[in-house]
Amino acid sequence: MSLIVKIGKKGKSIVKKVITPVETHHLSYTRRIEQIRTDRRICAMTFDDGPMDLPAAPDRFDGRALTDVLLDILAEYDAKGTFDVVGDTGANYPDKAGKKGSAAWGGVKYDHYPDFGKDEKGGAAHNDRLIRRILEESHQITNHGYRHIIFGKKPFVYGAREYLGSFDLAVEDLTRLHTLLKEKYDYDIIMSRPPHYVDKMDRGFTSYDVYDKMNYQYMAASYDGAGWLPSTASDPEEALQAEIRAMVEPVREALEKDPDFFCGQIIFQKDGYNMSRRTPVAFGLSGQLALLKEYGYRVVTVQELMEESPFADLGREDPLFKKLNRLQKTSAVVFSDNKLRLDQPMTEGELAMLLTPKREALSRRWKIQRKTLKKVHAYAGAMEYCMEKGLLAADARPDAPLKTLPSELFRETTDYSRRGVYEAYMS
Repeated sequence: MSLIVKIGKKGKSIVKKVITPVETHHLSYTRRIEQIRTDRRICAMTFDDGPMDLPAAPDRFDGRALTDVLLDILAEYDAKGTFDVVGDTGANYPDKAGKKGSAAWGGVKYDHYPDFGKDEKGGAAHNDRLIRRILEESHQITNHGYRHIIFGKKPFVYGAREYLGSFDLAVEDLTRLHTLLKEKYDYDIIMSRPPHYVDKMDRGFTSYDVYDKMNYQYMAASYDGAGWLPSTASDPEEALQAEIRAMVEPVREALEKDPDFFCGQIIFQKDGYNMSRRTPVAFGLSGQLALLKEYGYRVVTVQELMEESPFADLGREDPLFKKLNRLQKTSAVVFSDNKLRLDQPMTEGELAMLLTPKREALSRRWKIQRKTLKKVHAYAGAMEYCMEKGLLAADARPDAPLKTLPSELFRETTDYSRRGVYEAYMS
């Protein structure tokens, strides 16, 4: 693996573990989907920032568009991809190109895909043929933002980057791409990945609020396929080969150590250039897919992966799986990190989330948040609703351990773990 790949991965790990505050998880309609619980050898491969109608770099495919090259490779291995597409970055001006090899290579104030000054060669708005091919070959499309503008500030990497900030502006941007896919292709997007994984926005809103509004799930990833980081080698061919090895060898090593390593995992890749304007993904993807096929894996869309199991910590073998699978489609019973944590005690706020209709829980919380201009408890809207309906005592607190249940809605139980409460509710 090249030095810059190692440094990049180490830096991300440090930021996540040391600099970034520990994230507190709560019951949520929107969950961050990184990996699902399964013992079957299935996984998903995702591609950000396309479609791209420029050739691979270096071009060894007779000028074919990069997205076509990736689709050809997927077809060769009978694999299905999930393409996290943008709409059009052509409106992201005035701007200037960033330094080659830096995170801002495609623009200082904004991103420009597939490259600076060539926005018309990328995005769903300009690439009808590529979008149609993706859909005709049964791949999945998800929403990466129409203009690929980050939701909030990210000073650590993108100090000069313009951002949306507003909940309403983020919804407007995503809706524009959602509407394009629906009206032109009759395709319903159901998942999204925020640009550069920036979640926090102004006035306490986050990407989870935006996805609640859009009725999306948050598509993340559990494994970095490494096709986006450049090698530091000065010779272009040597750099490309190092980048290809950085994609393929870690997959080989992981499978040799544990053949079930990729069960239920979501792998991240790019449908575009890396920071040095090369496309190692065009050359390394076949190596990754060949290894997965050798070990008996089926590469499916993220949607199909979630049909196997929508949870990170509960598989089909659990007696409650079928009932909870039905319940999670209408009620907030899963935490924002996609875990159920069934054996832990339930709180009064979590009971409120179970009993409150989604529209009431969200609209009430957003109303309180807009009024206070700051983040409120994730269960604030549900608590308000349940107190009005007499389902919770007037002095109930969102994080207080649950000690009683409304007898008209639950069979009698003394088990106030989440498993026990859900069993009593669904019986």
